Amino acid sequence: MLIVSLSCTLTLSANAQANYLKITEYRVYFGWAKRFLQDWMVLRRFENAGRQYMMLVNPQTLETRIDEPKDYQIKPMTMEEARSFFKSTPYQRALSKAEKQSVMTQDAGIEMGMPKESGISLTADLCPSHRPLDKKIFTDIFSEFQKVEKPAPIALSITGIWMRQHPGDLEWLKQMERKGEIYITWINHSFNHRVSKTLPLKENFLLEPGTDINYEVLETEKAMLKNGLLPSVFFRFPGLVSDQQLVNRITDFGLIPIGTDAWLAKGQQPQAGSIVLIHGNGNEPVGVNDFIDLLRSKTRAIAQKQWLLYDLRESVDDEFESAN
Repeated sequence: MLIVSLSCTLTLSANAQANYLKITEYRVYFGWAKRFLQDWMVLRRFENAGRQYMMLVNPQTLETRIDEPKDYQIKPMTMEEARSFFKSTPYQRALSKAEKQSVMTQDAGIEMGMPKESGISLTADLCPSHRPLDKKIFTDIFSEFQKVEKPAPIALSITGIWMRQHPGDLEWLKQMERKGEIYITWINHSFNHRVSKTLPLKENFLLEPGTDINYEVLETEKAMLKNGLLPSVFFRFPGLVSDQQLVNRITDFGLIPIGTDAWLAKGQQPQAGSIVLIHGNGNEPVGVNDFIDLLRSKTRAIAQKQWLLYDLRESVDDEFESAN
């Protein structure tokens, strides 16, 4: 769990290089698929330049991939049938846990992994912003971890608007990943990330009346694919604001809501296994500086492999494997 696995790296090289620029008929589609004795759950189907594709998740590892259906055995299912079929897997247990932790208006979803050693899962949100990417986060991560953990894993919650406004910054991140300096898990953070300074939380962000949740989720995934990014099975609510109905809408897409127990800019201190939240869009210098200070305070522990970054997927997966 400490180092990104070989299977993750192979999936990255096979999928993240492709840019699907002519996507049509992109839709939610559930089912069972099998290839080389491996069971997968189908989440999406779409066409690109006249060819059929599907997005799948490995329910044991939470690994996603884009592939053509022609090489798989496939059985279409409803969402209920698929969840029942895969009910004993870490993926389905994570979906169920996220639904049970959705009673709060803020910070619903999984807030903490379960690492085998001391360390955290780092998540950085890329909300719409006129400011450039805060690159110091990523260069400092690489500098601290290059001798003990390369590539260093980070999960980025990305919005469609940010991708549209910051193509240069997005290419810089992809270049860091191509160089093997960091490994990115891409989290869906909605397309527009609307927010009002006057509306109460129960009517704000994705709870704003008239919000088209299908657009917010699926258009973000399409934008990821068009930009050569591989969507994960994770979703982070804008503002960490949701309600029970909205959480269930997200899990109906097959996505796992991810919260945080350590939003650094709010003074929340990370513990072993924390899912840490900072903003990398230039809007939260306090949180960024706090994380850099945290890195510096852990220099010796990092060098001794006693404090590491965890791949979010493997951290969540490990929690449910341990529970089982």
